[in-house]
Amino acid sequence: MSILASTTGEAAGGGTLAFGSMIIWLVVIFAFMYFFMIRPQNKEKKKKEAMVKSLEVGDTVLTTSGFYGTVIDITDDTIIVEFGSNKNCRIPMQKGAVAAVEKPEAAES
Repeated sequence: MSILASTTGEAAGGGTLAFGSMIIWLVVIFAFMYFFMIRPQNKEKKKKEAMVKSLEVGDTVLTTSGFYGTVIDITDDTIIVEFGSNKNCRIPMQKGAVAAVEKPEAAES
């Protein structure tokens, strides 16, 4: 009986050690995912929100579809962008469709 009792005791102690090791690995994996996946994505999202909030009439924008245009009008969630040298091509689009903003340089006299 004592042999059976000692083997059962060792198995129970080893299970606790394995459970603790598993918890540590889960924490390490979650930390890895946070610092390499979630955190950079949140930083990009905040950066894009700040860029969209800084939009002004007259800014040159690059849309997510690859077109360059000039902002003509801004409403709550949409902007009207004028494309190309033909000044009659004005298209309303969502603010989220803006990929990059270039501010016009101030004329220095």
